[in-house]
Amino acid sequence: MGQIIEFTDKGLYCPAGRFYIDPWEPVDKAIITHAHSDHARAGHKAYLSHHDTIPFLQLRLGEHVYQGIGWNELIYLNGVKVSLHPAGHIIGSSQVRIEQQGEVWVVSGDYKVENDGISGAFEPEPCNVFITESTFGLPIYNWKPQETIYNDIRHWIHDNQLAGKTSVLIAYSLGKAQRVLQAVAPLTGNIFVHGAIYNTHQVLTRGGWNLPEVIRVTPELPKDAYKGQVVIAPPSADGTSWMRRFAPFSVGVCSGWMQVRGHQRRRNADAGFALSDHADWKGLLEAVKATGASKVFATHGFQSVFSRYLNEQGIEAAEVKTAFGGEEEEVVTEPEKADE
Repeated sequence: MGQIIEFTDKGLYCPAGRFYIDPWEPVDKAIITHAHSDHARAGHKAYLSHHDTIPFLQLRLGEHVYQGIGWNELIYLNGVKVSLHPAGHIIGSSQVRIEQQGEVWVVSGDYKVENDGISGAFEPEPCNVFITESTFGLPIYNWKPQETIYNDIRHWIHDNQLAGKTSVLIAYSLGKAQRVLQAVAPLTGNIFVHGAIYNTHQVLTRGGWNLPEVIRVTPELPKDAYKGQVVIAPPSADGTSWMRRFAPFSVGVCSGWMQVRGHQRRRNADAGFALSDHADWKGLLEAVKATGASKVFATHGFQSVFSRYLNEQGIEAAEVKTAFGGEEEEVVTEPEKADE
């Protein structure tokens, strides 16, 4: 049997099933692992994803032909068995399991192995071949437990409150912002958010997700409303004129890149919290071993380092070039621009 998945200039392609996974060029049939903009792009004729991902695709891409399925729900695409399994990256994020003539390949999408209490727990799927991300595929990336990071964020906010400053936390509007909201809710009744985060929040609450209430930042709100409070904003808002209304303020960036102090300095952040929606080095290795795969393809991130290490450990591995990004590559949409 040839490769179940081929690596093409449009994306990961299953020839027998005639579908792509997270393609970056327009195709007829796209399976989407999750709704972040580097994996979910406009222009495909038909989309397939987990039920929880569909509302975000509609929000970000507009109306298309969407089909949603549940976890472990088996479907056949031109005779090829396909199912989706939790990736733990963000709400609705999926791994794609593909079975053909008894051989199983799994495409991880983006994932993390610590259960954040919102996104669902990563579930390793036994397979012959595992296609894994490697965004943080270096040993230096070693996350603290989520609750430890949450406590660090809370202490930082408390210190800002004592100094009369507004705490502005920079986080992805889908995925990270909901985790940050979970962290700061015990501290304050007023949590202000950027319009992009507010729009995502509305989709989630309409879908039945139980999240703390937020207040959208608007030009009509008086500046003193923010004093000593918490504001959550996406990376696209950092350093823009939109931020001036919060002065005096302190900026905390929530990203796995904050594990390295040089990144924090380059971002001109007052504080950095290594809160990531991706697996760290140990998490990547844990996931690979749990699948039992005899061959691994490493995609975006430090794929050359990670694949080399796997080969040294006796696991056949190779790197694959893709158009996927890493953290802090959220594309600016029109609703976000309108808020500035």
